[in-house]
This record gives sequence, structure tokens and C-alpha cells, in this order.
Amino acid sequence: MAKIAFILLAHKDPKGVIAQAERLTATGDYVAIHYDGRSSRAEFDHIRAALGPNSNVTFASSRHKCGWGEWSLVAATLDTVRAAVAAFPSATHFYMLSGDCMPVKSAEFAHAFLDAEHVDYIESFDFFTSNWIKTGMKEDRLIYRHWFNERTQTRRFNASYNLQKRFGLVRKVPEDLEMMIGSQWWCLRRLTIEKVLEFCKQRPEVLRFFATTWIPDETFFQTVVRHVVPRREIRARTLTYLMFTDYGMPLVFCNDHYDLLLGQDYLFARKISPEALELKERLGALWQARGLSFAISGEGKSLFSFLTGRGRVGRRFAPRFWETEASLGRESRLLIIVAKKWHVAKRLTEAIRRHTDIPAVDYLFNERDARLPDLGGVEKTVGKRARHRRALIRLLMDEFGDSRLAICIDPSALDFVLDFANDKGNTRILFIDAGFDDSYLRGHIDRVGLANPSTPSEVIERLLPVVRDDLEHEAERLRDVRFNDYFEISEKDGPIRNAAALAAFLGVEEERARSIASTPHLFAD
Repeated sequence: MAKIAFILLAHKDPKGVIAQAERLTATGDYVAIHYDGRSSRAEFDHIRAALGPNSNVTFASSRHKCGWGEWSLVAATLDTVRAAVAAFPSATHFYMLSGDCMPVKSAEFAHAFLDAEHVDYIESFDFFTSNWIKTGMKEDRLIYRHWFNERTQTRRFNASYNLQKRFGLVRKVPEDLEMMIGSQWWCLRRLTIEKVLEFCKQRPEVLRFFATTWIPDETFFQTVVRHVVPRREIRARTLTYLMFTDYGMPLVFCNDHYDLLLGQDYLFARKISPEALELKERLGALWQARGLSFAISGEGKSLFSFLTGRGRVGRRFAPRFWETEASLGRESRLLIIVAKKWHVAKRLTEAIRRHTDIPAVDYLFNERDARLPDLGGVEKTVGKRARHRRALIRLLMDEFGDSRLAICIDPSALDFVLDFANDKGNTRILFIDAGFDDSYLRGHIDRVGLANPSTPSEVIERLLPVVRDDLEHEAERLRDVRFNDYFEISEKDGPIRNAAALAAFLGVEEERARSIASTPHLFAD
């Protein structure tokens, strides 16, 4: 059975480090600790005194003063790994942890998981061709030498870097190594660790190379492991669950994230908020639990992306700037149908085309096929339509030979509606107030990628109120604007009231509006 030696790098919270080590060793596993040299000696002595009697705990031979982006992090890791290899001969796996990590599965589950496949778990992607690095320096991390800490010695870091660029002081990457990149949070088999340590003995020039690269903890182990282990024995993923905000900062998990964390396909998670005492207590007890089964859903990242990628006008971002210099013209009348249920809005536009002479198209900013005529190419992609939306509307009006046009817009695109409403022309908005039962919400969750066929039903049930609240918030945002020419229809209002709203919105007589409002199954799902 797998026995894990945890490589624990910490720099604060000695009580938390002690509790973490005692918890992890209580199940027969091991912990090797490196406590940052920048932290106080008294804290380190307290940790050693508390854990000294525990034979399943050892410490790195020296304390490195670690800095973000520096080789010191890798050096500390290597020293801690060496201590673990020497102290724990029966350890089968070596797992990198930080003081901010907590288990999201039981030890029983983790051991069975590692026993299932004889592989290493480490993110290992091609440094040059992958898109792992999203912004900033890429190749320059390697071909120039970085002696100074970018955060604490910014001026020296930049001066050294710029001088090397100016004088072309480029160095070669070791020719026999395929440079890789990935997360520093890995889990490696004992044989792999021994191969890495032997590589370090045999290739000191490689260590010297990485010692002056920038952020080597994202490249050193990732590159060396791929060099000493066959690719088929590597799973290019981490077993530690972490997410980043849209500002590039690690997301901090709080007390109400317990169920979400247990549903992820990972063994540990970081970062746990220092104030999340209830979450820490529950996750701490989880590691020693037995006989538990876990419903793996993996919806965490898609849910977070869903909730943070909605535009959030009025929550974080100001309204986007679009082509405000363009105008539809004072004589134009743009009829915007806002509806979350696209099939309902499309039935309405079909009825408008059938009962009136008003040109009507569908979701032209969401769907490629939106009943648009040929406009010479501007209509071919949704992105192009959005960038030139006022020009597109003018072209459509010219093509139809009418100053009126009905279009459909999803309520999430409030900035589109606001942009058109600020135009010189007459813009009218009709909101279709459609109820969202659980069946519709489940379908919506599938459509936006929050779940997949293997997602457990209990996870779907947890998502339902979250998604319902988000859709209702979209409607409230629209109502809160208080447009001058704003109308609503809904199934509960009935054909008579809906006909009155449609007559005012479309500018047609009541009889035609009643025909449209009486469209069979207009609101049906």
C-alpha cells in the first residue's frame, strides 16, 4: 500500500504546521518540513520541540531564506526531499505541500488512488509551445540570467535584465533537456525522486543553469522528471486543487466551500483561509476518516468561471466602452427583445414576421445562424458583429429597406442594450419574463458547461439555487435601469395584457398584437 512522505514547505503559523504534521502522520504517513529561514528561530524551535517525539517527522538539513521566483525555493525543496528519502525508507510517494494546504479526501482514498496507477503526477507542459504562461516574460526566463529577486529588488532585477538584452548576453538552454513548465505542487514515486537526486549529482551544470532562471520552481522538477521518466508514466496534472482569480491571485477557500472541495478530483486543496476555522476542522477530521465514498463532480472551476465571467456590471467592472461615435440615425426604431429562453424569443420573432411587416432577426450577437441576410461578410462571425454592432444594425435596416428592426439579445448582455438605448434613434425594449423551473435550470447547467453526464445529482441540486439567483439577477439589472420605452410580457399575464404591451412595443394595432400574443405554445419549454 502507498505510504506518502509529504514535503511540507512553510513560513508561518507554527501551530498550524504542528497540527498539519500530526494529522498527516496519524494515518501512518510521513512529513519532512522546511521552515523558511526568514521566519523566526523561536517559531522553528517551537515546531521542532513539539514534533521531535514523532518518529514520522523529519526536518530539512538547513533553512533557506526563500523568495518568490528564486532558486531558493527549489533548493529548499531538494534539501527537504533528501531528508525524507534518508529518514523514511518505506515511503513510496513524495507529495509537495504548503502550509496553506488541507486534504479534501481521506488518507484511505488517497492511498487507494496512488496504488491504482504506477505513475507520477506533475504538470509538465512544453515550455515554448504550450500556453501555460499567459502573460509576461517567457523565453527570457531562461536565456538571460536572473540574480535578483523581482519583487524585493525590482530596480536591480530590471537593470540586470535590460543590460543583458541590450548587449545580447544570451545563454543556451541545455541541449539535451526538453524544457517543461507547470505547477510546483507534484506527487512523485520514490524511484522517480531517487532518479532526480542522482541527476542532480551527475549534472551540476544543470543546477547552475536553473539557479539563475526566473521562477525555477515552475520549470526545474517539471523538466528533470520528464528527462528521467518515460512520458507514459507521467500524468501531466497536479493532485492539489487550486484556482486563480481573474486578477491572477490564488483563490482562497472559506467555510462554505466544504462540499465543493470534496467534489473535486484532487487529494488536497490550497489556499485555505486562515480564518476558515470550521473548514479546517472539518477537512482535518476528513483525512483520518474511513469508509467514505466521494462523488467526484469537478464542477469547481467551471462554476467559478461562470460566476465571475458574466460581466458583473455594477458588481466589479464599469460598463464597457464600445463604438459610441456611431449612430443608427434619429429616424430608426430598434426593437430589442430580451429573453433568457431563446426558444421563446424566436417564436415571438417568427410571429412578428408572420403577422407584421416589421423585419425581425434572432440572436445575432450569440448565434451564427440568426436569420440574417447576406451583408458581404460583416455578418459571418459573431465576434465581428459585436465589434461593429451599430454599423451592423444600420446595414440590416438598409438591406430590409425599413427603419424598423426587431432583434433578440440575451439578458446577460446588458451592455449591448445600454449601448443601443443611448443612441439617437428610438430604442424600445421588451423583456420576456419567463419562469425557470428546475428542469430548465438543469438543461441550462448542461448547456453552459457547469456539469457533464457524470456529475452526481446531489451536485446538480447544489447548483440549482446558485444558477437561479444569477438568472434572476440578470432580470433585476435590466429592470433597475428604468428605460423610457420598456415593456414586459409573461405567461402569467395572459394574452390580453401581453397584447397591450406588444402593441405599444411594436407600434401596431391591438388586433395584430393579439394575434402575436395568442401564438400557440409561445411560452412553452
